[in-house]
Amino acid sequence: MAVPDSFDQTSSGYSLRRAYWLARAVDLAHKDRAAVEDQAARWGFDRVRHHESRFTPPYPLQDVQACTLASDRMIVTAFRGTEPTRIKDWLTDSGTPLKPGPGGNGYVHQGFAEALEPVYPDVRRALADLRTHGQAVYFTGHGLGGALAMLAAARMYLEDPYQAADGVYTYGQPRTCDRLLAEAFHRGYGGRMYRFVNNGDIVTQLPPEPVFTHVRALRYIDSGGRLHESMPMFSALTDRARGLTAGAFAPASDGIRDHLMHSYLAALEKNLG
Repeated sequence: MAVPDSFDQTSSGYSLRRAYWLARAVDLAHKDRAAVEDQAARWGFDRVRHHESRFTPPYPLQDVQACTLASDRMIVTAFRGTEPTRIKDWLTDSGTPLKPGPGGNGYVHQGFAEALEPVYPDVRRALADLRTHGQAVYFTGHGLGGALAMLAAARMYLEDPYQAADGVYTYGQPRTCDRLLAEAFHRGYGGRMYRFVNNGDIVTQLPPEPVFTHVRALRYIDSGGRLHESMPMFSALTDRARGLTAGAFAPASDGIRDHLMHSYLAALEKNLG
């Protein structure tokens, strides 16, 4: 399958083409507003909303950014990732506080919940304004942005089931919640959630189990760049051991290189080729 030259705006089922294009949308979310709007138009999205919140020290984030792209067929809300070193304490602290999950379902990592809170109302308003033709709605994000995409989708479904998204695709998402919330999420998004993990990506191995867990529907990219629907046992053990090494957050480490968005895009392109 060749790398597609147009954004996949079909509305149902899993496809690798959609995974690739949603990853491109996440990558676009890192650009400035003018660049986002120009590229969105080239992809066939004629309406764009920007979502941003800023934080002040000692908060470990400078900002959270996302964009919503809309056409008459599809709406995509893409959450930008952030450098793992900025949220290293969130990822490695087993004593991180928990907050009640959406709709009273389980618990969620407090840092991720608080990062989403300032932008979520604006995202909801944008979807309400832009969903004028019953378009399919997708949430997507990378790293921290993957956690925010999953939580935004969870809030829509668990707080108002009629507003559930049609799909959620994340790349390099950290463990975001406890098992109760993960199961409640799966009841709403089973068959519509796809969580991509690139080999030794350190962010996907944290925060620590057993308090935090992943949602289901793994798509695992092995060291050779091949895509699987589960993680082979040997790879799982190797990744877990790598996650415990002191240099896992070093810029040149495999754990960080595998987390980079361009690494995910390169792997998806390889599987399309």
